[in-house]
Amino acid sequence: MASHVTHPGTRRRKIDFDEALPVDHRLNLVYRIGAGLMGLFLLAFGILGLTDNIGFFDTGGNTAIGLNTNGSLSVLSICVGLLLFVGMVIGGNFASTLNMVLGVLFILNGFLFLGLLGTDSNFLAFRIQNVLFSFVVGLVLMVFGMYGRVSTNLPHDNPYWRARHPESEQRTEITGDQVR
Repeated sequence: MASHVTHPGTRRRKIDFDEALPVDHRLNLVYRIGAGLMGLFLLAFGILGLTDNIGFFDTGGNTAIGLNTNGSLSVLSICVGLLLFVGMVIGGNFASTLNMVLGVLFILNGFLFLGLLGTDSNFLAFRIQNVLFSFVVGLVLMVFGMYGRVSTNLPHDNPYWRARHPESEQRTEITGDQVR
């Protein structure tokens, strides 16, 4: 079991990831690609769902790209797709955090509608393929958002590793050694 030792007289400094991750850092591309790909798919699904002129809360068997849909799910998909595009444009930590948060929300949504399958409360017309899609999109978004941010083996030049290990940065400044 891992534990962190705090030494007397040392203060925990606040980690400010916005300053630790430069705008042109290579992880930024991963976060942007994840947000852009998922945003594009959700936008396409929402637009195709709206083109059928289905009812807003219709729970019939209308499908788009093999997934069951209605007007409200289509509009919601367009909104989330646009939000992911905004994350792609902004990039950086915003895109990473947005991917992680939306990934968790997609997984929770999958569990919610798994419980609502076959009930009158299923207002988004989910079927099992929608639930599975929600789980897959949630996991993909979380992987894209956590990439390079959450791991036990982050390289020492990673800005997240440096922010979590300020003592190695102080030791480098004192001795002039390079951290490897």
